[in-house]
Amino acid sequence: MTIENSNPFKNEDVVVNEENTNTEEIKEEVEETSVEENKNDKLQEEYDKLNQQYIRLAADFDNYRKRQEQERENLIRFGTETTLKGLLEVLDNFERGQKALEKVEDCEKVKESFNLVHKQVCETLGKLGLEEIKAIGEEFDPNFHEAVMQTPTNEHPENTIITELQKGYKLGDKVLRPALVNVATEG
Repeated sequence: MTIENSNPFKNEDVVVNEENTNTEEIKEEVEETSVEENKNDKLQEEYDKLNQQYIRLAADFDNYRKRQEQERENLIRFGTETTLKGLLEVLDNFERGQKALEKVEDCEKVKESFNLVHKQVCETLGKLGLEEIKAIGEEFDPNFHEAVMQTPTNEHPENTIITELQKGYKLGDKVLRPALVNVATEG
C-alpha cells in the first residue's frame, strides 16, 4: 500500500493563492486609481490657481484701461482750461483796446494797439507750444508745406518757396496746418 501524500489543504492553497493574486491586483488598481486621482486633483488645483490669476489680471487690466481713459480726459480738460485762461487775457486786451479806440482819432494809435494785441496772441499760443512753420526762402518740404502754385523763375533755386499764401503751424512735431506756398520751378 502506498501512501500518497495527500494534502487536504492543497486545493484550498490554490484557491487562497488565487485570492491573494486577485487581492494584489485589486490593490495595484486601487493604488493606480489613487495616483491618477492625486494627479487629477493637483491638475485641478493648478488650473484653479491659474484661472484665478487670469481673472485678477483681467480685472487689473480693465482697471488700468479705465484709469488711463480718465487721465486722458483730465489732460484734455486741463489743456483746454489752460488754453482758455491764456486767451482770456488776450480777450481782455481786445476789449480794453476797443473802448480806448472809441475816443481815438489817430490811426497810429490804432495800429500800435492792434500790433500789441497780435503780439500777445502769438506769445500766448507760443507758450502753449504752437510754432510757425518757416516757409519763405526754405526748400519745399511736402511734410510741412502745401504747394498751391508753381512759378517758373531764374531768380530763385528750383523747389524754393518764393511766397507764402497762408501760414502753417505745428505743435511739437505734429503739423496742425501746412503752409500754403508758391514754389519756384526752373524758368
